[in-house]
Amino acid sequence: MIKEDDGMERRYGKCQWCERLLKADVERNGTSSLLKHVDRCQKNPNKLQDPTQTKLNLKKESNGDTSVKTWKHDDARIKKALLNLFMVGELPFKFVENEAFVEYTNALNAKVVLPSRHTISRNVSKFYIEERTKMLQFLSNPKTAIHLTTDTWTSSCQMTTYMVVTAHFIDENWMMHKRIINFREIDSHKGEDMGRELLDCIRGWGMKNVMTITLDNAATNDKAMDFLVKKLPNLYEGGKHFQVRCMAHILNLIVKDGLKYQNYHVECIQKAIRYIRLSPQRINKFKKAMKDCGLQTKKFLCGDTPTRWNSTFELLKSAYELREAFTEFGIRDKSYERDLGRVPENYDFEVVTEMVKFFEKFKTKTELVSATSKPLVNLFIREVLDVDIHLRKWSTKPMFLDMVKDMRTKYEKYWGAYNKMNDFMYFAVLLDPTTKSPFLLHAFKKMIGYMEPSLTPASMDIKARQMVREVENRMENLFMTYFERFDSGGSSQQEASQIAIDVDDDNDFFGDFLCTGGSNSDPTDNEL
Repeated sequence: MIKEDDGMERRYGKCQWCERLLKADVERNGTSSLLKHVDRCQKNPNKLQDPTQTKLNLKKESNGDTSVKTWKHDDARIKKALLNLFMVGELPFKFVENEAFVEYTNALNAKVVLPSRHTISRNVSKFYIEERTKMLQFLSNPKTAIHLTTDTWTSSCQMTTYMVVTAHFIDENWMMHKRIINFREIDSHKGEDMGRELLDCIRGWGMKNVMTITLDNAATNDKAMDFLVKKLPNLYEGGKHFQVRCMAHILNLIVKDGLKYQNYHVECIQKAIRYIRLSPQRINKFKKAMKDCGLQTKKFLCGDTPTRWNSTFELLKSAYELREAFTEFGIRDKSYERDLGRVPENYDFEVVTEMVKFFEKFKTKTELVSATSKPLVNLFIREVLDVDIHLRKWSTKPMFLDMVKDMRTKYEKYWGAYNKMNDFMYFAVLLDPTTKSPFLLHAFKKMIGYMEPSLTPASMDIKARQMVREVENRMENLFMTYFERFDSGGSSQQEASQIAIDVDDDNDFFGDFLCTGGSNSDPTDNEL
């Protein structure tokens, strides 16, 4: 007869096979005393469960397959996941005591003991201090290269000026990270005040190696950078390339200069859309008009905001796609034409179609350079020169003469010459295995051809090659600076990974480069 003891309880514990195994022992050993163990296991499952016991768990994969995984109750892991839930989800601390949340947690794992709202508040504060300490140790390391982005704005409802600073860096595993390291009120938008706040932030985190800072093109930002450059040591080229102008903001400025010439066709459609979106009754009438016209779509008319140029683009695009419903809406709403005076007609939409085609590229590029989860600096030169080609192509169309002229002026102000480009943008091209020196040579030839059309092809080629060598020399000087400052005497070699060449079919400049065979040329050819 098998005796019932603590060892037997540890043997079975709480599991779905408990009763079956115990009954098997009863049949095998001819005793019914073990049935008492089953009864206690069912009545007090948590008491008999070994918290350190590893269990098998069926997990369904994304491809539909089912795999067997081991699972173990881990209070530390659960506590960390709970903190992450409340911080990332921005949940109120009292939510942890919500009856529905407690019931849901017990259904998942009855062994979890939820903390009170006061406890989780203290744990979040403690977790923040721990993570800040880790971040401080990493950012204050002289070998950590940090790139900053910042923005300053005034809250319209609070009438308070705020500044946010975000740090971008790569960890030891070559993973990109971004962390908000400063969010505070500042006294004003004055350049010196902003510069002091940025300097306090940099010193507060102990940063020794800030390479660049990216911001928009406000005049106060230029003054802030002048103040900051004088205070920070060890900047490349004495801080000449420390400031990186936000590409998305420049694109926004270029397009806004073009939209100043919104002709009466655009204004007519804007007024009509504002009229329709003004009341729920008119919106419902327009939806019925869409249905009667056979427009089977969930899209609707977009509004526009003055601070976002792409909202105007979306407005025009949505209006063109739903153009058939405007006429039907005019039949349903008697005050439509009377209140507006002039309503959109077919010719208005034909003009808008061309504008949508023209601004489509700017919208695509704005979305591209606004990505945050992948490196973009290597795309800067190709995208800038593609904008140049796009403006030149559309400048020959009569309807766009005045529009493109002003957009061209803004383009020339920031990107019109090779010496206006930041050196780090050129370095990124050299480091990109899909471009390197041949692409830079191709880019310089295009720039020189636009700026000095009188040069012969041979002279142009010589000058472009000389410019490439100068960029390579400057990059070598930067490398030697880092080598002398941070070399520890050792060497490391990483395995080469397969490079995926991302070809942008919508980029005319890069397509021209590929057509010349530049991507297959040897970077060492012709002294490059």
